[in-house]
Amino acid sequence: MDRAELLIRVGHSPDPDDAFMFYALAKDVLDTGRYRFVHELVDIETLNRRAFQAELELTALSLHAYAYLADKYVLCTCGASMGDKYGPMVVARQACAVDALRGKTIAVPGTLTTAFLALRLCLGNDFNHLVVPFDQILDVVEAGSWEGKPVDAGLIIHEGQLTYMTQGLQLIVDLGVWWHATTGLPLPLGANGIRRDLGPQVARDVNRLLHESIRYGLQHRRPALEHALQYGRGLDTGKADQFVGMYVNDWTLDFGPVGRQAVAELLRRGYEAGVIPQLVRPEFVDE
Repeated sequence: MDRAELLIRVGHSPDPDDAFMFYALAKDVLDTGRYRFVHELVDIETLNRRAFQAELELTALSLHAYAYLADKYVLCTCGASMGDKYGPMVVARQACAVDALRGKTIAVPGTLTTAFLALRLCLGNDFNHLVVPFDQILDVVEAGSWEGKPVDAGLIIHEGQLTYMTQGLQLIVDLGVWWHATTGLPLPLGANGIRRDLGPQVARDVNRLLHESIRYGLQHRRPALEHALQYGRGLDTGKADQFVGMYVNDWTLDFGPVGRQAVAELLRRGYEAGVIPQLVRPEFVDE
């Protein structure tokens, strides 16, 4: 590697929306100058946990996890996953009221996910949880157990939001809908963080290149979608396009004032509810 070249290890989820977002960088269609991007595709909860060691220069983060990592990472102004009146869902084998979930056992995709934080804000701490790989939760709910333990409902993220009904499951609550009804804001789920020790100039450069990658995908939707489909886990082109549209859009190009307000509100409510141990004010790359 040339001494002037700077390696940027990128961690993101193996999901259609993240693959779409990073398409231009993954396929080397952008002039990235001295930066060389190497991609690591790992589920979001694993990325959240790895971020405590700050091993990746650029990584997808749940905004819940960011509350514990603000000393290590600064948030990109682009790359957001925002649920605008939609988001993570709780599903079960039989329909019931939200309050009926209290005291039940819910399969969750990780305790550092924003989905888990939103569920805690919705139900308090009045439920039991089992951590299950996100792509197995629908099957676990359908079966009613995980490793011999009973499961009453599941907290689903990613494309499961579009496919749960094919397994005969019922929607109990859409946490994006609940959050909007509660706050009037979109639900900020994920972001990309740049390691602070890289310095402000590298942060600005990487933030700009990520923005260019997102914009390129939106402007070249068909090839970007074809790339994203390999991570669709059974989604057809129409469903994959729908899912990408949910989480790669104008919010992804820039959090904007409302998006930044939503992040601050999420972190504040998490702190006030006792889920997050200290009040964290989000910091974004200074453009």
